[in-house]
Amino acid sequence: MSSDALIDSLSSAVDARPDDLPLRLHLATLLLDAGRGGEAIAQIGQALAREPGSDAAQALMQRALGAAVPPPPPAPPAVPAAGPAATAPQPPAQRPAPAGPTDDPLAAYEQELADVVPPRFARAGDEPEPVTGDDDRVYDVETSTIRLADVGGMSAVKERLELAFLGPLRNPELRRMYGKSLRGGLMLYGPPGCGKTFLARAVAGEMGAKFVSLSIVDVLDMWMGNSERNLHELFEAARRNAPCVLFLDEVDALGHKRSQVSSSSMRTLGNQLLAELDGMEGSNEGVFVLAATNTPWDVDPALRRPGRLDRVVLVLPPDAEARAAILEYHLRERPIAGIDLRKVVAATEDFSGADLAHLCETAAEYAMADSVRSGEVRMIEQRDVERALKEVRPSTRPWMATARNVAMFANEGGVYDDLVAYLKKRKLI
Repeated sequence: MSSDALIDSLSSAVDARPDDLPLRLHLATLLLDAGRGGEAIAQIGQALAREPGSDAAQALMQRALGAAVPPPPPAPPAVPAAGPAATAPQPPAQRPAPAGPTDDPLAAYEQELADVVPPRFARAGDEPEPVTGDDDRVYDVETSTIRLADVGGMSAVKERLELAFLGPLRNPELRRMYGKSLRGGLMLYGPPGCGKTFLARAVAGEMGAKFVSLSIVDVLDMWMGNSERNLHELFEAARRNAPCVLFLDEVDALGHKRSQVSSSSMRTLGNQLLAELDGMEGSNEGVFVLAATNTPWDVDPALRRPGRLDRVVLVLPPDAEARAAILEYHLRERPIAGIDLRKVVAATEDFSGADLAHLCETAAEYAMADSVRSGEVRMIEQRDVERALKEVRPSTRPWMATARNVAMFANEGGVYDDLVAYLKKRKLI
């Protein structure tokens, strides 16, 4: 019986008994001997799909792959150089022997035939390259040009900052005599839009220090352990640039009460933040940590322990003096005429700094819309501001309602005594 007839007979037998591994491998061997490598590889692939750990099938696959790939053409003989230093011509380069058995025959097949068979999966044009763990992240280390004089009002907050940071920095001899360390932390809290971030930049500018801002988006990562690494690298950037103000924006997101956190990764991240504040991962000398939050009652009490964010300062809505300064700042480059600043200041008692900026923007919109309709350009007038006052409402009132409940029923240890005093002054409690 000819080999082709025997192969046809065995093929029919394998079709009838597809799970007979020895019979299928015998057929593949005959196909290889007959020079039909492609058909042999298909049969061996079927065998490996049914029994991936078969040593006989893996060995036969290696033999089939070696036979399927033609050897490279021999390199032309090297021309010997003239002189006694001439060396013998090198033999042509040989194709490296195929790798040992593998658990994935298709991967081995793709590797061996990479020159003639396209890969099974191709990277999309807009797909980013994979990120390795060795890539360094670069953080923005800024130099602030804002000074405390640029901050309107807030005399009590400025005095507290002077005692905590600025005074010791300006008087190094007194600092050494009294043993005052150039490290520490302070948490600013209050309604949103009242200038906590602006105040932190002003502190950095007043100190002549670098400024690094840290928020939850700079830290969180989908891969386990990377969030803690990112937090450590941010603190290391601040330590390398000391003296430096490290600003933790929305610290309640990073340091939420661990008793209320169900995610183990967020609990681990909170523990890493505590370790960084303690200086366990490196010296924090010359690193001034300023944190800001709208909800201090959600911050883990461990963060407010002495030696960490031990000083807490309430940043209130701007007083009359500060409101006048903020309004002048936002109106100074706009065409205005006949605006009664005192009247506007009296009508914006609960407004935050962001609310005042929005008020000026709205008044400008009304004046511009009127100019477009009439075809005559006019100034921003008192009527535009009064019209804007009917639309813009203070955003601090919902926060005050929540803060009132906290001050009345959750003021453990007198943490919110300054908030209680303010609310009593405003007759809110």
